[in-house]
Amino acid sequence: MKALQKITHARLPLWSLPASWPQQNGALALADIVFLGHKIDHITPSASFDNTTEWKTAAPSPEAAFCVSAEHVLDVQGALVLPGLLDAHTHIDKTLTLGRIKDVKPGLLNAIQAMMVDRARWSEQDIRSRASKALQWAQAAGVTHLRTHCDWWEPNTTPLAWHVIKDLALEWQSSIKVSRSALIPLTLFKEQESANALAKAVSQSNASKHRASLGGFIHTSNWDPQALKHLFEAAQRFELDLDLHVDEELNPKAQGLQSIAQLVTQMQFKGRVVCGHTCALAQKPQAEGLTILDQVAQSGLTLVTLPVTNLLLQDASPDRTPKLRGMTLVKEARARGIPVLMGSDNVQDPFCAMGSYDPLEAMIIGTPMGQLGQAFDVWSESICQTAWIDSPSDAAQPRVLAPGSTANLVVFKQANTIGFPSQTHPRAVVRDAVLL
Repeated sequence: MKALQKITHARLPLWSLPASWPQQNGALALADIVFLGHKIDHITPSASFDNTTEWKTAAPSPEAAFCVSAEHVLDVQGALVLPGLLDAHTHIDKTLTLGRIKDVKPGLLNAIQAMMVDRARWSEQDIRSRASKALQWAQAAGVTHLRTHCDWWEPNTTPLAWHVIKDLALEWQSSIKVSRSALIPLTLFKEQESANALAKAVSQSNASKHRASLGGFIHTSNWDPQALKHLFEAAQRFELDLDLHVDEELNPKAQGLQSIAQLVTQMQFKGRVVCGHTCALAQKPQAEGLTILDQVAQSGLTLVTLPVTNLLLQDASPDRTPKLRGMTLVKEARARGIPVLMGSDNVQDPFCAMGSYDPLEAMIIGTPMGQLGQAFDVWSESICQTAWIDSPSDAAQPRVLAPGSTANLVVFKQANTIGFPSQTHPRAVVRDAVLL
């Protein structure tokens, strides 16, 4: 590990730079990032900016890019640099269980059933061991903020995993901010009294620096608009943010997303509302889908798409090739100013056999899946922008890659803007201005 005072000649994404950032013939100036202690002090255009094709497309020399000078300066020679990564939607309570489950039938509801059976094996040590491995992988990938959903299927009992992961969050807080969301079936909010009890339990479990959010599984198989209203009313009463699983299916009749947008507006809901999946939106008639997105934009929701898991779960059959994708309308959402994030979702459990808690894996799948252009300059924000998931009470914190923000960075050794997110595995991680 080497302490740094400065990184020079970094290629930063367009979304992170001010509009006044210099360009020459369409090429962005490289950046020098100066640290003060563990924070970014200032970012300026590199004095030696050379507007050549090489700077824009060629990977830097792997050896030279990681040579720290005697003055504690790391010259990355045009390498791509992002802030510490955000994995906005994971399930570390379920992770790494697939190896002990023999038979999982295709599809979301079948995966849920397999997971319910496996939960009989869960103990404090089992959960801690698997979740710790997940956090180790995330740390190595450069993740500095990870949101995990925890299954909460009993109305009167706080799950063991909820407590274990709270303890892990406190143990890992110097490396990764681990935030929790309670994943509760919508049916448990049918009665207002039970909705209030669930929200109160989540609220009482909050740690001072680790606010938990209330969550729910909202699907046509359990659709109940009154229960959804109770969920929102309980969250409002106990001042909780919401992070919801919404319309994770391809049924064009799913009503979750539009109902949520309407409730947020009608109630003037004060907390952050994050909606994961929303796969069904892409199956609605175009005019209806765009109208719903207009409502989402007005209500201030954040959307999270989960490319890897939803490619595996949606339109799944053992005997035929799938024809449909499980991605929501990400381009149309971003065009309306709606925050769009990507996450790993499930990793090596009944829902998804793949994964390693590297958000770049989600981008590697999501970029061609959504036919997303300018992956580095535009869409890399979807794995970095913590302000889109944090509570509104954290709005005063410095934005990522800005003076005053923590000096957490990921330097990509061989990637370039043309092929990004290809060749992103070789990387260097900087935490608190220290090269690991």
